[in-house]
Amino acid sequence: MFLIVGLGNPGLEYENTRHNIGFRCIEQLAEKYGAVWHHKSKYNALITPTTIIEGVNVVMCKPQTYMNLSGNAVQSVAAFYKIKPENIIVLHDEIDLPVAKIMYKFSGGNAGHNGLKSITQNLGNNFHRIRIGVGRPQHPEHQVSDYVLEKIPPTELQSLQTKIKLITDNIDLLLHNKMDQIKKIYQS
Repeated sequence: MFLIVGLGNPGLEYENTRHNIGFRCIEQLAEKYGAVWHHKSKYNALITPTTIIEGVNVVMCKPQTYMNLSGNAVQSVAAFYKIKPENIIVLHDEIDLPVAKIMYKFSGGNAGHNGLKSITQNLGNNFHRIRIGVGRPQHPEHQVSDYVLEKIPPTELQSLQTKIKLITDNIDLLLHNKMDQIKKIYQS
C-alpha cells in the first residue's frame, strides 16, 4: 500500500497559490481515479478511502495542519494504515526549480521547505518526492514566503497544469517501481 500526499495550506485564501501546487496535483489525481475526500479529524487531514491505481492500493492525503506541521498528519495516516516511509510519495512546490519543471527524488534534505522538514522530523527522510517547480521571486527584495503564498499568475498556470497532468498520468510507474521511466518522464 502507498500513501500519496499533496502538500499545501487549507483555506480559501491559499487556494491557487504556488505553495498549494501539491494540493492541486493530489486533487486532480483523486478526481482521475474517482476518489472522494473525507475529513478525518483524528489525523487532521483530508483522506480518500483506499483507491486502486493500476492494481496498487493507495490512500491519498491532504494535511489540514498548514504546511509547517504537515508531518504530524502524514505520520498519523501512515501509522494507521501501517505504511512505511519508503511507500510514501509527497507532491510539493519547489522554488529551486523553474516554473513547471518537475523532478523525482527519493530521500535527501528538505532544501528549506517547511512541509518536507516537518515530514522528515516525524518519519525520517526515506520517502519519495515529486518536486513541482514554481521558480523564485525575480526581485531580490521579494520575500520567498510572500512569493509562494501569491496566487499563480495565468501565464504560469497553463504550463503547471500540463505538468500536473503528466504527473497524474504516470504516477503508476512510481507505484510499480519503474524508476528509470519515472525519472526520464518527470525530468524531461
